[in-house]
Amino acid sequence: MNENETNKRYIVTLSIAGSDSSGGAGIQADIKTMSALGCFAATAITSITVQNTLGVTDIQDIEPRIVAGQIRAVLDDIHPAAIKIGMVSDCRTICAIAETLHSYDNLPPIIIDPVMVSTSGSRLMQQDAIETFKKELMPMATLLTPNIAEAEVLSGCHIEDICSINSAAQMILSQNCNAVLIKGGHLEEKTDRLYARTGHDAASLIASYHHDSIYSANTHGTGCTLSSAIAALMAKGEKLEDAIRMAKEYVSEAIVSGAEINIGRGAGPVNHFFNPQKMIVR
Repeated sequence: MNENETNKRYIVTLSIAGSDSSGGAGIQADIKTMSALGCFAATAITSITVQNTLGVTDIQDIEPRIVAGQIRAVLDDIHPAAIKIGMVSDCRTICAIAETLHSYDNLPPIIIDPVMVSTSGSRLMQQDAIETFKKELMPMATLLTPNIAEAEVLSGCHIEDICSINSAAQMILSQNCNAVLIKGGHLEEKTDRLYARTGHDAASLIASYHHDSIYSANTHGTGCTLSSAIAALMAKGEKLEDAIRMAKEYVSEAIVSGAEINIGRGAGPVNHFFNPQKMIVR
């Protein structure tokens, strides 16, 4: 092996999230998304869920020390260029993740998808863990990506229109969050809005991303997929606003490409590999 070969590296991403046995969401969707975008996906599994396209029937949390150990194993050895955090269901795990990440200097961008309730309505974050999540993890996020229901929980605001999205963003950013993308797909406007903190108590709208409705029953894991795509694109060097735009385009294509596929009897997955990139080597 010559010197040039030893200097070659993949672009590494780390997903800290729960496992979905049906393969459509969670850590499986993260691996597929990051791989499809040319990155090398490492993982730290926080929970194992028993689920299929019809819903979640059981959850087994991983011991927090094992979650922390997985994170250290990746950070100490293969040095990810971006981190995505998804399902974290209990206070002990949230604290273990935050404490572990705080022990490292010069962390890469951290994209957090605050997974609280599954598409089928199953609670994925314990009620008493919400305040711990807000205190310990939200301030670490380069970007938080809640949907409307999650933004309501994190802000305490009822959201029904653009005006109330603005209010919710203000409340979220006032809790030491750096930037938030509130996904408005369930509202009539069909617009995702990116806000960033510009002062001690100020929230500014940075960008809005309109998207047309796509008819498909196969939308399981779209939130996981979007946040993972943003992380992968930032790992590749894209700026936040561009990474979001490109990630949304990827998710839309994945939905369209998987719309006519029949997997299971419920909400199926998107087609993550509609146009996979080769693993990027630098």
